[in-house]
Amino acid sequence: MTDYPTLTMNDDRQIPQLGFGTYKIEDEDAPDAVKTAIETGYWLIDTAAVYGNEKGVGKGIGDWSDIFLQTKIWNDSQGYDRTKKAFDKCLQRLDRDHVDMLLIHWPCPDKDLFVETWKAFIELRDEGRAKSIGVSNFREEDLERIVDETGVTPALNQIEVHPNFQQRELRQLHNDMGIITQCWSPLGQGEALERGPIKDIADDIGQPVSAVVIAWHLQCGNVPIPKSTQPDHIKANFKALDFELTDAQMKAIDDLDDADGRMGPDPAEFS
Repeated sequence: MTDYPTLTMNDDRQIPQLGFGTYKIEDEDAPDAVKTAIETGYWLIDTAAVYGNEKGVGKGIGDWSDIFLQTKIWNDSQGYDRTKKAFDKCLQRLDRDHVDMLLIHWPCPDKDLFVETWKAFIELRDEGRAKSIGVSNFREEDLERIVDETGVTPALNQIEVHPNFQQRELRQLHNDMGIITQCWSPLGQGEALERGPIKDIADDIGQPVSAVVIAWHLQCGNVPIPKSTQPDHIKANFKALDFELTDAQMKAIDDLDDADGRMGPDPAEFS
């Protein structure tokens, strides 16, 4: 990963700071999209059981054994035994004997199974089948509970973060706990990028608007995982590694934060 930005997780492993997401990419389209991403230079590929594209993602990765691959256990597979069985199926679909990161997809507090699920994750990590373990969409109380009850802190929490919904308090908690902030939907509403300060910055520096947002994430210390099936978009996003934003440009994007900017489900209610 020469010249590719990485971050050190709390388990002392390295994670690429820019990843490729595959949400809503059909299984038959996943191989080409993933191959394009890898050929462009991405070294982290994110998928999930519920995406229905793990087979295609595995095919797209092919023999690239050093790609950082992560997947997620879905809500109806939570619980100690169900998690173990679900993970076996994930590996079969991916055609791998391990993943680099395994995540609990949502806390589903009403189910009250995420602690048991986390205990299964710890065993899978100790077995070497999940090299690192983390969570997704966890709130402060969810994070504190699994740490209090198991003594094991997630390596990362994948949450919704974009310029219109920056989750600063949760990101600060992550920093305090030594948890990496990984960002789904890092670009937010695509149409919003074509107006306002982000578009102005992109015009000023001659870079794609999506790359400007991703550069903002990188300079914030986040791990964004933008998704696209279009080769030109995949390559445009990757241009974020070619430049840095000034303090004034960073502040202009910081100022777009909106407490009501959430696009996805509320983790307190989603199950």
